[in-house]
Amino acid sequence: MNKKQIIWLQIFYWCFNFIGNNITPYFFFPERRGFETYVLNFTYFITEISTFYLLYLVIIPKVLNLEKLYSAVLVFLISILSFGVIRYGIEEVLLPITLGFRNYNKDTGLLYYLTDNIYNASLTVFIAGILWIVEKYGVAENDKKQLLIEKKQAELQALKTQINPHFIFNSLNNIYSLVYQKSDKALPAIEELGQLLRYSTKDLEKDSISLDKEIGYIDSLIALEKLRIRNPELLSIQKDIQHPHLKISPMLLVPFVENAFKHGDFRDKGFDMKISDHDKVLHFYLLNFKTQKMKDTVSGIGIQNVKKRLEILYPKHQLEIKDSETEFIVDLKIDLRDE
Repeated sequence: MNKKQIIWLQIFYWCFNFIGNNITPYFFFPERRGFETYVLNFTYFITEISTFYLLYLVIIPKVLNLEKLYSAVLVFLISILSFGVIRYGIEEVLLPITLGFRNYNKDTGLLYYLTDNIYNASLTVFIAGILWIVEKYGVAENDKKQLLIEKKQAELQALKTQINPHFIFNSLNNIYSLVYQKSDKALPAIEELGQLLRYSTKDLEKDSISLDKEIGYIDSLIALEKLRIRNPELLSIQKDIQHPHLKISPMLLVPFVENAFKHGDFRDKGFDMKISDHDKVLHFYLLNFKTQKMKDTVSGIGIQNVKKRLEILYPKHQLEIKDSETEFIVDLKIDLRDE
């Protein structure tokens, strides 16, 4: 229950209370009609609402500790005293001065007045306490959920901004190698990278993109990498996409492909990649053979990044990674039916 709902609940309660104690008697209890009765009913209502918010806003928040029983007893005693003093001040002091009548006999003392109003005060105390607890835990829970949402959004944004620099770093390494070798493939590689950057810069700002666009990134990446490997014909790529407009978080699959090229053995081997979306369930499979070279210090950033994003965005996903001495296999399934 949020703060707005708490406010409307209070408005409903006070409207119901006012109608029940001040309007209804006029129609159903003729014997209670009369100026003094109406005034006393109204002053009782003023006492209730004054005591309620004194408890709700001041006494309960400052005194009550749900872990300590004595604090609840203290709140109750203070509440009874507050209710009695407020009502006594209105009905036994203010009314005689202004309107010339009172509720109790003239000789009624404050002590008797307090004890006689214990029952009436208890109802107000109970309702104020319940609403305060509901607000404390209900609103706090909503605030906690909102904070978690904001935290996840901030974390996702941070994770997404990590992808682009890492991807650029690896691609520039490849292009640097081509330029160093004075290869004719260097300029096409730069053009391909520029195209990728135009896509990624625009789409990384979005929460989701179409599946065919994500696959388009992969195609562009493969085209870029084919410029540097010896046997591009060894790359086995199978795509069976029936729902190209399904939504997916941007750059979610690309890091797996980028990782395969970064650490794969393409001297006399390729890799096997399969992408399908049967029944709107994305199935991504990638097998690459590993080189025996030692990985650099930044390896694995992209993979860990994707794992974190998957946990946040697709908690029911299935990801299986097999990392042996010679092979690296990624088998990922994501249900995109609700995206």
